[in-house]
Amino acid sequence: MTGTIDISVKKIAKSRVTEFDVNNVPFGKCFSDHMFIAEYSDGKWQKAYIVPYGDVPLSYAMSALHYGQAIFEGMKAYKNDKNEVSLFRPTENFMRLNKSAIRMAMPEVPEEIFMGGLMELLKLDSQWVPSSDTGSLYIRPFIIATDEAIGVKASETYKFIIITCPAGKYYSEPIKVLVETNFFRAVHGGVGFVKAAGNYGRSLYPTKLAQQKGYQQVIWTDSETHQYVEESGTMNLMFVIGDTLLTPALSDTILSGITRDSVLTLARDWGMKVEERKISIREVLTAHHNGTLMEAFGCGTAATIAQIIGIGFEGKDYDLPPVEERKFSTKVDDVLRSIRKGKTEDKFNWMMKIN
Repeated sequence: MTGTIDISVKKIAKSRVTEFDVNNVPFGKCFSDHMFIAEYSDGKWQKAYIVPYGDVPLSYAMSALHYGQAIFEGMKAYKNDKNEVSLFRPTENFMRLNKSAIRMAMPEVPEEIFMGGLMELLKLDSQWVPSSDTGSLYIRPFIIATDEAIGVKASETYKFIIITCPAGKYYSEPIKVLVETNFFRAVHGGVGFVKAAGNYGRSLYPTKLAQQKGYQQVIWTDSETHQYVEESGTMNLMFVIGDTLLTPALSDTILSGITRDSVLTLARDWGMKVEERKISIREVLTAHHNGTLMEAFGCGTAATIAQIIGIGFEGKDYDLPPVEERKFSTKVDDVLRSIRKGKTEDKFNWMMKIN
């Protein structure tokens, strides 16, 4: 019994953890022993169970495959020097998943199912949490529509699933980004503010084109004018111009990133000037020309802090200061890692220990 739900548990016969070096595996390709599943039907969440990770039978007529009713979260667990496992701000992920569910006409997941299933899963698979300084257990909760029916309507059945995988750094090196002024990621009135699977599918082709030109990611701009920056790849975007930290203000085209909020919270706590507002690419390049563009970086769960060392715009590349000279983003990266690893005081109560 966990919280107010019964979770049946079927353990794997023999753990696969000894087959891998969890501190040295590629991101997102090595999965832990177990997965949590809850099923929704007849207007309520019913079965909840943990089983060995593996393939499951799905109908080719399943609603999620045809009509895109699929949402997900990304979160992480960390292991400290005492071998204790903790989650980073999991309540925020729980609330954001349900925000996505509402927008995509899907049932909200009760907290006892989300948190109860997550806690039980991590207790079982705690050995999979890397202990290295940059390692973590990446956690992917998601909901998919499971009606076996062809017809455009909200599904009546769903599965909520949590899978996990040990992970190191998402980006091993600083990245170059291309300002995208043809394609766009999100529109007002759309689903850009939630973690809908289709948001990521639509980004792949423009990103592929940018990669063919030598860039690792794109900077998305607003769909109306392509003048204002919004996100970079799958990350929120930030700049240090002069003595001020700037980031695009949240809207219905920008995801409310948990790492974004953490970075802003630390900056304000340190007395740094912070501005959340519309930022034009011209403003950024003017600051570059004036020598006041000190730092540019993306932030998100997978990458934490991804340093941007070059920006491509209208056929020209703009190089940014070396990472070693960046005082704010390198400090915030170190402090976040130290908080997550239990080496620095958690003054904002961001960490939740797995009991």
